[in-house]
Amino acid sequence: MSNAPVVAAVDGSEHSLQSLEWARTAALRHGTGLVVAHVLPDSVQLYAARRSSLADASQPDAYADPVGDRIRALLAQAPALPDEVRYESLEGSVPDALRMVGEGARMLVMGSRGHSGFATLLLGSNSHAVAATAACPVVVVPHAARTAGAASEPPAGRVVLGLHAAETPDDVLDFAFAEAAAWGTTVQVVSAYAIPPAPTTIMDSPFQVIPPEGLADEGDAVPAEREMLRSQTERLGPFRARWPDVSVEQAAVPGDPAERLVTASRSAALVVVGRHHPRRKVGSLTIGSVAHAVLHHAHGPVAVVPTLPDAS
Repeated sequence: MSNAPVVAAVDGSEHSLQSLEWARTAALRHGTGLVVAHVLPDSVQLYAARRSSLADASQPDAYADPVGDRIRALLAQAPALPDEVRYESLEGSVPDALRMVGEGARMLVMGSRGHSGFATLLLGSNSHAVAATAACPVVVVPHAARTAGAASEPPAGRVVLGLHAAETPDDVLDFAFAEAAAWGTTVQVVSAYAIPPAPTTIMDSPFQVIPPEGLADEGDAVPAEREMLRSQTERLGPFRARWPDVSVEQAAVPGDPAERLVTASRSAALVVVGRHHPRRKVGSLTIGSVAHAVLHHAHGPVAVVPTLPDAS
């Protein structure tokens, strides 16, 4: 994985060009290659298939690829490039083609919407499909309308890790720490716990009780928070040892985990979440509820890290 390339999915839209820039800098940070992947439009794929089947020598050998021309021109003006940059034109459906090119990649970076998306959509169908099924981590870079409320200089932000200490697979933590090391920034670990109901909500419900861990004591934190921080510390131990130069901030907060991560995304360089609940069957096309909500509403880039078969 150390030499695996960063893959940028482009279609010529402004959203995809923004994700290309994110992928270029990611490849430079990790000292790896960059693969720029463009899935050819259906019309071009049909033309290529027709020419091949008819063997019509009167037709030109090559077809116009304005997206490829634009990408090469943009990269030629970039301030710095990875040592290896490769452009690939792909055939097939967008999700299938990107899943294939992403196999073995360090990460696959794509925009939240492409040319075919409606302006009102928060996340395009292709981005969702790839994030839900790719074999590598998928970083989705949101469009400008969603980053309007984010920090003006996101690279200065933390890498925010959504953690369920007992259930988040190691691959998710590994990715977050590796990214923080590459950014030269902090990992902020966020875990959320349910808020117990207020006494007024149980007056007419005699069989509903507030558990002891939900009650405050003499300390600065409720027992539920202290226990969650203790679980975090225990779980993070091996990763702190593996990444000693990465500073860690821990937060145990009440409320909905997705809401907390979306709020943290305003000032984060990257939010990292696991794709599925680990008890869900690997290969499921349904993305986890937290990952789904964060992908749709985060104000900055989100990395969705898959659960590998040996972690399920």
